[in-house]
Amino acid sequence: MDLKATLQRFDGRSRLLVHSLHSGAAWASNAQTVFNKQRRSDPDFTLNPFLETLCQQEACVHEDSLVLKPLVCLFSEGFKRNLLCFLHLIHPGLPKDHVLHLLQCLTQDDVENQWTCALIKQLQRDIEGTRKGTLLTSDGTGKLKSLCERFRNANAKGKWAYCFEALEAEDKETNMPVLSQKKRKSDNMDHDGDAQEDHQSKRVKIDFCPSEEEERLTEEEEPKMRTSQLQQSAASVSQARSDVLGSSKNLPDHMKWDESSVSALKVFHECDPNEVEVLCSMLCLSEASEQSLPQLCSCLLDLSPDLSHSTASAVITHLLLPKILSLAEPASRCLVTAAMSLCTRYPRPTCQALIEPVLRKGQTGSAQAEVLCRLVVDCLEPHHRLLVFRTILGVSWDEGVLSVIHALLDSKLELSEEDFSLFTDQLCSQSPHFSKSMKFAKMLLSVLTKYQSHMNPACHHTLSSCLSFNETFLKKSLQAALKRISL
Repeated sequence: MDLKATLQRFDGRSRLLVHSLHSGAAWASNAQTVFNKQRRSDPDFTLNPFLETLCQQEACVHEDSLVLKPLVCLFSEGFKRNLLCFLHLIHPGLPKDHVLHLLQCLTQDDVENQWTCALIKQLQRDIEGTRKGTLLTSDGTGKLKSLCERFRNANAKGKWAYCFEALEAEDKETNMPVLSQKKRKSDNMDHDGDAQEDHQSKRVKIDFCPSEEEERLTEEEEPKMRTSQLQQSAASVSQARSDVLGSSKNLPDHMKWDESSVSALKVFHECDPNEVEVLCSMLCLSEASEQSLPQLCSCLLDLSPDLSHSTASAVITHLLLPKILSLAEPASRCLVTAAMSLCTRYPRPTCQALIEPVLRKGQTGSAQAEVLCRLVVDCLEPHHRLLVFRTILGVSWDEGVLSVIHALLDSKLELSEEDFSLFTDQLCSQSPHFSKSMKFAKMLLSVLTKYQSHMNPACHHTLSSCLSFNETFLKKSLQAALKRISL
């Protein structure tokens, strides 16, 4: 297909999108960047002309015959995949009928690429809100069943290695990427499944890049090396264990903490990072009951001098992070009190060891969000709140994260021009996903009313584009607030 001639079918803005979808590895990201810039320059811009042009019929030669096909079918498989990934990112803000029509056009062609076929089905599922059928093609389903049958026979000769040998043979026949095998050095390889088989198992790698094998070996050996290091550390802190744990009379199973525990906890000052990890495990900090947390935190806060940054981070990770992540209902008073006391004394370790991991975990529930809001508003200084804010710009957003952002905005963050610009860009990219969210709308209203002094023409355009996606009853109020901002 002559790309230059085909581009003449598109308007000027659509041509930019076509070029960006031909840009290789950065496909969807490039296209989304172009689309967001176009929206900022013209809030009324839509993709309807672009989608309609892709669905127009085009004459082409197929098996020595002149036939009509949708224009999108004449593009390369790479372009189709890029287009589908791009639409997956922004489809909440597009007319459903236009996108579904495009998907119907794509299915008119013989979709041989299983990845493209799966993307079409997934996007259709997302738009229609159904989960019917399977994403696999019939060929893919057959291969998966065959693979499962091979794994089912655990006593087969060679076990996993035999399965991959068979796959390698099949892939060679179909010119697919070759799965090569690399044996560890050994005098004898026993295929009868004796005790040495686990130590001499074959390692499988993709032959795309030689360095991948080294990375795989490093990843597999790292846990073993880490275990060895911790075992050595355990030996070096054996005296610490004796001092801290003492006898069962001194520290019973339910771990009571009082003033006498402070002197024992001073051993934290004498431990290196690996030993701190071992000590936290020995003290069963992650298993401490919530009722014991205030007393334990009081002992930790009585330590002099304060814990180092790395030690405080490790303690917070073991003591609080699992409890916060597992919350399914509002946190207990004991847990909130403990978190706030440690956050006040060790704000930066709390940001890095507790707040950031919870945000990056995704799917922040209302219980987690409530705790984080208490910490950022009541315990953190302005520069630490800014640290949390910058972290949020790099994580996926959900309703819980929106609550934390709103709390940060209400605390009147001291944002630089760059921070505010990045924030408005993120608002624009997230707005299609929260078009009906009242939390998102209220957060936008907070931005428009409390951060007017940060507004410049570029940010004004960005927020105007952002408001075009809003479908809540606050839309008119948001638009009025935006108009009141004088540049």
